[in-house]
Amino acid sequence: MDIIEDATILEMPARKRLTMKLRTLPSRLATGAYILHSGLQKWSGSPEQATGIHGMASNAFPVLKSIDAPKFLRALSAAEITTGLVLLAPFVPAGLAGAALTGFSGSLVAMYLRTPSLRKPASIWPSPQGIAVSKDIWMLGIGLGLLIDEAGERRRSSKAA
Repeated sequence: MDIIEDATILEMPARKRLTMKLRTLPSRLATGAYILHSGLQKWSGSPEQATGIHGMASNAFPVLKSIDAPKFLRALSAAEITTGLVLLAPFVPAGLAGAALTGFSGSLVAMYLRTPSLRKPASIWPSPQGIAVSKDIWMLGIGLGLLIDEAGERRRSSKAA
C-alpha cells in the first residue's frame, strides 16, 4: 500500500525523507511540461513577440513599463523554465512546487482580471480575446492543491510525532 501512496525518490532518515506523492504526479507532469515548453519557446523570442507580451503585461502592471521588452521576455522565459523544472523535479516537495506554480499562475490570473479587453463587459467571463489567458486559472487551482496537500502532510506528520 505504501508504494501506491508514497513514491520515495530520495532515501533519507525517516523524518527528513523527501517524497513525491503519486497523486500529484499527473498534475505536476502536465503543468510542468507545458510551462517548461512555453518558457523554452520564449527564450529566443522575436522582437515582435517581446513587444506584444511586454505590452500586455505592462498594461496590467504599469511598473513593468520601464523594463526593456526583450529583457522582459527573457526574464519571463527564465521564470517559466524555472517553474516548469521545479514542477517536474520529483525531489522537490509539493509545497515548494505549489508555491512556485501559485505565484506564477496568480500573476497570470491577475493580468487577466486587470485587462478589461480580455473579459466580457462587467463580467469575469472571458471575451474571445481572453479565452487563452482565462484558462490559466487551472494552473492556480493545481498550485493551491499542491500547497494544501503539503499542509495536510505536515499536519499529519506533526500529529504522528
